[in-house]
Amino acid sequence: MSTTITEGFLGHKIFTIVSQTAERLGVRAFVIGGYVRDCFLGRPSKDIDIVVEGSGIELAQAVGETVGSTVSVFRNFGTAMLRYHGIEVEFVGARKESYRRDSRKPIVEDGTLEDDQLRRDFTINAMAFSLQKEDFGALVDPFGGIKDLASGIIRTPLDPDTTYSDDPLRMIRAIRFAARLSASGRDFTIVPESLESIRRNRERLSILSKERITEELNKILLCEKPSIGFRLLDDTGLLELILPQLTRLKGVETVEGKGHKENFSHTLEVVDNVSASEAELIMAGSLHNYEFENGKEAVLTRTEPYLWLRWAALLHDIGKPATKKYSPQTGWTFHGHEVVGARMVPKIFQQMKLPLNEKMKYVQKLVGLHLRPIALVTEEVTDSAVRRLLFDAGNDIDDLMLLCNADITSKNPRKVERLRKNFEMVRQKLEDVEAKDAIRNFKNPVTGEYIMEIYGIPPCREIGIIKEYVKNAILDGVIQNRFEDADRLMREKAAELGLTGKDK
Repeated sequence: MSTTITEGFLGHKIFTIVSQTAERLGVRAFVIGGYVRDCFLGRPSKDIDIVVEGSGIELAQAVGETVGSTVSVFRNFGTAMLRYHGIEVEFVGARKESYRRDSRKPIVEDGTLEDDQLRRDFTINAMAFSLQKEDFGALVDPFGGIKDLASGIIRTPLDPDTTYSDDPLRMIRAIRFAARLSASGRDFTIVPESLESIRRNRERLSILSKERITEELNKILLCEKPSIGFRLLDDTGLLELILPQLTRLKGVETVEGKGHKENFSHTLEVVDNVSASEAELIMAGSLHNYEFENGKEAVLTRTEPYLWLRWAALLHDIGKPATKKYSPQTGWTFHGHEVVGARMVPKIFQQMKLPLNEKMKYVQKLVGLHLRPIALVTEEVTDSAVRRLLFDAGNDIDDLMLLCNADITSKNPRKVERLRKNFEMVRQKLEDVEAKDAIRNFKNPVTGEYIMEIYGIPPCREIGIIKEYVKNAILDGVIQNRFEDADRLMREKAAELGLTGKDK
C-alpha cells in the first residue's frame, strides 16, 4: 500500500464522511472496483462502490443519517445505496464466494477485503482505495491491477478456468471491457490464457439467462468501437452460441473466380461507422428522438448513443445468407435481403429477450428500408419516389440516412468517394421535397371518420379504398397535401364507388 491517492480521486466530501462514519462504527471501508479503475484511466464516474469489513447496510444507513439522504436497502444481496450530490454510492459487506457447478449464484459468506478482491472478475476491477484515517487514499492492489491497466491487459485474479466456470457471464464481461476500454490511443487485450479459457468454457453460457447475456451484448454495441467486442465474441466461439444468425454472414464463396463481399466484416465496419457518425452528430446536437407523451409527440435532442440504431446496423444485412445466389451473367446477388432481414428481426428480438414494441419496429423499419435511399441516386428520380421514402421512414429518416451512409464501405477509396457524393445528392433531394411538401409527418387530410360522416356509412371496405386513393395521389404529386384538394378527390372516388353524400 505504498501508493497514496487523494487529489482528484478522493477529494469529494462523501469519501471523508464515509471514512469518519466507518471509524465511529469500528469498521474498515474501501472504495473498490470500477471507480478506482476509472480514476487511473481519467474517466469521469458517478458510481462509487464501497466494500466494508462488516455490515455494508449499517454503514450506509449511518452515512445516510449524516448527509440526510434516503438509503435503499437490498437485504437479499446484502447491499444498500444512497445518492449524494449527484453521486450514487453503493455499500456492501466484504464477502467470499463459492459456486455450484449448475448455477452462477454464489454461496456467500462474510469475509475480508482480500477475500472480496479474490472474488472480483479482473485484476483491474479488484483495486481498492483505503478510507482509513491512518492511510487514507492508499492503493490496495494485491494482483497488480495497476500494472495491467498500464499495459492494457485484462486478466483474472484467479485461474481463469475457475473464474469463468464459476460465473460464465464474466467471459462476456471480459470481452465487453476489452471493447469499452479500447479507446483512441489505447488498446486493451485479453491475455492469451484467458482467451483460451473462454474457448474451453464457452458451453457454460447455457446456465445464464438470455436477459443477462443480452444486457452485456447491448453494452458492447454501445462502445466506441463495437467491432472489437464482436470479433472477440466470434474468435472465442461465444457468438455462435449467442447470435448464430450473425455468424452465418462469415466467409466468401467463390464461383468461376468471382467472390462476394465478406458480409460479417462489412457488418462490423458498418456498426463502427454508425458509432463514429452518431458521436459527431450528437456533439453537433443534430440528432433527435421522437417520443409520445400523453398523446403528444415530444422531440428530444439525442445526448447518448441510441442502442436501437446500433441493433439496426448489426442486423441490416442479416437476410443475405438466405438470399445469396450466383448467376454467370451478373455474379453474386442478394436480391430482397432487406425484406427477408426485416422479417427476421422479430424472431431475433424474441430470441434475445429484447422488447417486442416500437423499438423492435424501429429496427425492423431501418433494416427493411436501408437500400431505398441509395436507389434514389439517378438524376431522373421522381419526387414521388422521394415522397414515398419520406412517408415510409417518417421521423426515422435521419437515422435511416445515417445508417445508409455508414453502409458505404469499400477497399477502393475512389469508389467510396463517388458513392458518398451520390449520397449527398440523395440527401439534398430529400431536403428539397420535404421543404416543399412536408411529407415526413404526413397525415391523410381525409380521415375515416370524415368519410363516414359525409356519406352516412359505417366502417367498410370503401373507406379504406378512398383513403388509400387520396394518400397515393398526394405522394404521387397528383394533388397537393391540403384538405381542399383531398376533399375534392375523395368525392370523385366516392362517386365512382357509388356513394352519395352531403354537398359541400
